[in-house]
Parts: sequence; C-alpha cells; structure tokens
Amino acid sequence: MEKIWTIKQQGNKDSVERLARELCMPKDNPSEKDLRTYRIIANLLVQRGITTFSEAKTFFRPDLNHLHDPFLMKDMDKAVERILFAISAKEKILVYGDYDVDGTSAVALVYSYLEEFYDNIDFYIPDRYEEGYGVSFKGVDYAKSTDVSLIICLDCGIKATEEIAYAGERGIDFIVCDHHLPGIELPKAYAILDAKMEGNEYPYDELSGCGVGFKLIQAIQRKRGLKPDDLISYLDLVSISIAADVVPLTGENRILAYYGLKVLNKKPRVGLEAILSYANVKHKDGDSNKMYFNRLLTISDLGFLIGPRINAAGRMESGKSAVELLIEKDIHKAEEIANRINENNETRKNKDKEATIQAKEMLSTSDIGKKKSIVLYNKNWHQGIIGIVASRISEEENKPTIIFTNNNGVITGSARSVKNFDIYTTIEKCRHLLTHFGGHRFAAGLSMEEDKFEEFKLLFEQEVEKTIEEEELTPEILVDTEIELRDINDKLHRILNQFQPFGPENTEPIFLSTHIYDESKVRKVGKNHLKFAAIPSERYNPPISCIGFSLGEYYELLKYGRMIDICYTIEENTYLGHNELQLNVKDIRESKENTD
Repeated sequence: MEKIWTIKQQGNKDSVERLARELCMPKDNPSEKDLRTYRIIANLLVQRGITTFSEAKTFFRPDLNHLHDPFLMKDMDKAVERILFAISAKEKILVYGDYDVDGTSAVALVYSYLEEFYDNIDFYIPDRYEEGYGVSFKGVDYAKSTDVSLIICLDCGIKATEEIAYAGERGIDFIVCDHHLPGIELPKAYAILDAKMEGNEYPYDELSGCGVGFKLIQAIQRKRGLKPDDLISYLDLVSISIAADVVPLTGENRILAYYGLKVLNKKPRVGLEAILSYANVKHKDGDSNKMYFNRLLTISDLGFLIGPRINAAGRMESGKSAVELLIEKDIHKAEEIANRINENNETRKNKDKEATIQAKEMLSTSDIGKKKSIVLYNKNWHQGIIGIVASRISEEENKPTIIFTNNNGVITGSARSVKNFDIYTTIEKCRHLLTHFGGHRFAAGLSMEEDKFEEFKLLFEQEVEKTIEEEELTPEILVDTEIELRDINDKLHRILNQFQPFGPENTEPIFLSTHIYDESKVRKVGKNHLKFAAIPSERYNPPISCIGFSLGEYYELLKYGRMIDICYTIEENTYLGHNELQLNVKDIRESKENTD
C-alpha cells in the first residue's frame, strides 16, 4: 500500500544554528563535518521544543531531582493522611486495579511498597469477563466481606460514580488514582488523584496509571521522613506501564522510563527476570552460570516482550496472576507463575492468529473491503483477543475497525482507529443502539444486544463516510528531516541514541535521503525483506548497509539500478562480532528524475 511521506516542520534556522554551535562547545573552531552533525541534532531538538543548551542538557541527562513535588497534585495530602491513618488504626486496605498492564503494574507497585511496613493489606483485580473494566460492585462486595475499610484504586475509578457511592454506603472509603479523563460527574471518593481533573494544577498530566501510583508512594515516603532514593527500585514497574499504555515520552514520563530501564537492565525484580527468560533476550554465562541480557532493553522491548505476556494473564485467565508475578520475591515461585503466564500468552497468540486469518478471509469474500470502515463479527472469537485483531486489521487495511464477538449473549466489540480519525465520537453517534461504550479517539470498547448488530454496522459505516477524509485512509510516514548519506557517522548515531527512550511525542527520528543507488547485488531475505547497500548518485562515500522489512516489492527497482529515495532510521547491526551502522528502511520510492 502506497504511503504518504510527510516531512515535519523544520526548526527555526537561527535557533538551530545557535543551538548547534552551543552543542559543539567547547570546540572554538568546529569542523564543517561536526557542524553538519550538530545541525541535524539541533534541528531534531528544536522540533521537540528544546532551543537552549540548558534544555538540551536536561533532555539528554534525565534527573530524578527534576520530578515534580507529588503534593502539587490535588488531594494528595488528603490521600496520604487517610492511608497513614488507616495504617495507624490497623484498618484493612485493599489495593484495587484494572486487569491490563498499567493496572496490574500499578497494583503491584503500591501493594509491594505498603507491604514493606504494613501487613493488613490485600489486592484485587476484577475479572475481565464477569466484571469488565474498572471498579465493580462485585469488587466492592469482596472488600466488604473481608472487612476492608479503605480501597486504593489505581488506573480506574474516575468514572465509577455508582460503584464508589455503593462502597460509601457500606462504610468503605475510596482513594482514586487515575489518569483518564473525568466524566461530567466526579465520584464521591475520599480523595481523587488525577492530573486531568479540572482544578488540578499539577504540572504534568500525561502520567500512566502506575505513574500516578508512584507519585502516591513518593508522597507517603516523604511524609514518613524516608529517603526518596529508596523508591528507585519500583521504577521498573513504572517503565513497563509507560511502554504498554503508550503515554507520551516527555516530561516526568521520560525521567521515570529512563531510570526504570536502568533498573530493568541492571537488577530487575525476580518476576520480571522470570518472564524475560521466555523472551529470548537473555543468555547464561558458562563459567558463572548467571543469566545476562544479550543487549540493553528498550521501551520498545517492554511493549513487545513484557507487556503482551502480562496482558495475557488477564485475557486468558486472571489479571491476579500478573500481580502475583510482579510482587513475588522468591525466584522459584516466580518461575512457576511466569511459566503459567507464558502458556497463557502462547494460547493467546494461537487464538489471535486463528481469528486474524478468519477475519482476513471474511474481508476477501465480501464487499466489506470496499467500505470506509471494517466491522466484523464472529461469535466464536475469544473476547480476550479481539482488541489485538482489531489493531492488526486496522493497521494493515488502514481503516477504522471494530471486531465483535459474543460474550454470554451480549455482543461485545473492540474498536481501533486510524490517524486523526476520532472513532470514539463516531461510536457515540450510535450510542442509542449500545448498552455500553467507553474509550478515547483512537480506541474504544462497546457492547450491544445481538438484534442491534446489523443496524449498528450500517449506521457506523454511514457516520464514518460522512466524516473521514481520504488522506486518513492512506498510511503516513512522518519524516523528521532530510539528510545526505555522508552525514551518517558514528557520532551522529551515538548522539541519536541519547534521544532514547523513544515513544509518543519523542519518536525515533526518521530521515529521508534522495537520489540513492544500490551498488551491491540486492537480494531478498526471509519472506519478503530486502537487503542492499546504498550509495548517493555523487558516489563520494562508500555504500551503507540497508535492511527493508516487507519491502520485497521494490526488488526489481533496485536490481536494475534505478535511482530511489528512502526514508529510514539509523541503527547498529551486530553480526559475527562485527558492528556496523545500518539503515532500517521504512519505505522506498523511485526518484522523481527517473519518471520525468
């Protein structure tokens, strides 16, 4: 599928030049080669709103001292006082959270912190299929039956007005720690920690649910008069939540993720060490018999290697297993839980692979593919995998997609959108047909009675047709800037690595280079990948190795020496102990000069 290449707005030239020369210091007379490198870096920084040397230093050297005061968050003082009172009065505390990665990691974080000095606590994860998302009446009943008088609710609760009122009637106080947008009515909780709440003047409102939990234990730690450095070991959980929940890698999230990765790479908690043993990123040293990582883990690794496995517990069995894994201190017990969760993940992969194949068959044998949206239903699909299938189909077809299954007589669906299209608002226009829906502009969940499905499918397609723009149905590659191949060197790559951790609003830089030839024997590798070596038309520097995943369709173009444009990221490839820079090519286009 042809893609749109969109070059981002470039940094102001004066700001870029000034910052480039400041970054070159203390060199009084930098070479033109160094200046070219630093102009590229400066442009990337200015694009991110970083215009001074001081701001660049802060960006490249994240510092825990730059975290905001947790007591700036509205209701934080009330929350801390209530928790410490409960501890002094020996009340039973229940730590409650959602069944996904963010929720389970948040519960593990707060529970394991409190457990260090207080033992009258418990945790609760709602059943995905019996209770659904967030706070449930069943969960409140469990709390009442076990003499809980205080619930600390994480990654959910901001819209649980009825459930929290129900808890209040039964003498249970709620502290809500959430990061989702509040509804019109706030729950009557004892305290609400949510930077997105109106009237909350906390300086950063993009924390994950686990990030809000970290701010809570940070505040408790200070109130207890203890060292903040003792909390660094909890940041592995925060970094996993940041990766899995795809929150912006800016501000506090960048600092928390940076240090969380350090913890994970140096000394991960035993539960994470156990689950990573299934991710093919560790090896055993023959002499010491110790396990070592093959390379440094990145945010992307957390999202693709750890997140799906933790999520699989809630999808296939129970999110409770994920918390048990993350709070376990005994490596042997952790390995048992990790093995069970990995089996859940293998089952999940088989089911979502089967459902994806069936979904594609449905697309190929009907006129659905001609429509602006994709709505598919199969009563036999497992509810735990329909979100994954929706994501995959939406990405491949580049259309708003909803995948439905049947759960106890109710049709439930998971929706995924495409760039800039607000799928939540579109579903909202069909709300009279639904029994429930929730989510945001790019993803949503919904349910309806079975006899409403055909009417919903028709209305949803009509609403999509009314509002979606043609360009939103075309995949887009956002290119940071255009550079020449001669600009690619070890220094540039080394500084680009310091832009990590990558994620939303701090994505890995994508470059564009034009008028490129392949001067080696281009070849196909794997199923449909390209391996070639690029050299500019001026031929003034040696070829640079390139890999293009799923770009086999361009084989003939390169084979016959046609001039091409490429967009790519720069990485280091290690093969047989030899390291070399390599371009990870995202797309290829025939140069304009070839077609004039």
